[in-house]
Amino acid sequence: MASTDSAFAGSIPAIYNRCLGPMLFEPYARDLARRVTAIRPGNLLETAAGTGIVTAALADALPETDIVATDLNQAMLDVAAKRISSPRVSFQAADAQSLPFPDASFDAVLCQFGVMFFPDRIGAYREARRVLRRGGTFIFNAWNSLESNPASKAMAEAMREVFPDDPPSFIQRTPFGYHDTGQIEDDLRAAGFADISFETVVLPSRAPSAREAATGMCQGSPLRAEIEARDPTRLDAAVDAATRALERLSGPVLDVEMSAHVFTARAPDPA
Repeated sequence: MASTDSAFAGSIPAIYNRCLGPMLFEPYARDLARRVTAIRPGNLLETAAGTGIVTAALADALPETDIVATDLNQAMLDVAAKRISSPRVSFQAADAQSLPFPDASFDAVLCQFGVMFFPDRIGAYREARRVLRRGGTFIFNAWNSLESNPASKAMAEAMREVFPDDPPSFIQRTPFGYHDTGQIEDDLRAAGFADISFETVVLPSRAPSAREAATGMCQGSPLRAEIEARDPTRLDAAVDAATRALERLSGPVLDVEMSAHVFTARAPDPA
């Protein structure tokens, strides 16, 4: 994983929230909130909370649950804190691989599309298990393969048009680079989880225009750092190429399907 893959700073958080949030993350946020509502935890830790897209859905669905939303990037949490005002929600910068909370602190831990970014996934899973109370639930999602996500695949391929000799590989390397469900289950078991299950969930991916979706990916994700490292004057060209690719896929308005795996695991009860 490149060192820039988890860099969400500058103008990236606001563009991410505005453009990629409705297209990629809000549908799955509602799905995760529904799943957590069935558990009814007294308190909950969210890791890799980003700009609070899932946090907002959780706050609406669980008005009596205390939520601690964490992320490695303070700039992302700053956006989240501006959009969510609830006495039951608090924000804290934290690394999911080294959580600053005591053992057995939470009834549930949730992570939306963050596990793919963790350099030490098993270590992050161990931390989630450590801060869970016995019998507590860990719920997270991870993207299915790039082949199962046509909009993201089209944008990844568009980068070859702009940089044929050295195309940016962030999309396929990181967000879509951890989709083997067998590997994910093995990693969870290695971290000490039990009662592991998953469901592959297909939802609509929509954006008011192909250009807005392309702008979100090229300017509102770590892909931007890869583009600018190659040639900062080519950022607009990358957006143009991604826009054309999405228009070939779906027309001027994006309306396609996207696919992700949703995992549930439980911290073992005492023997």
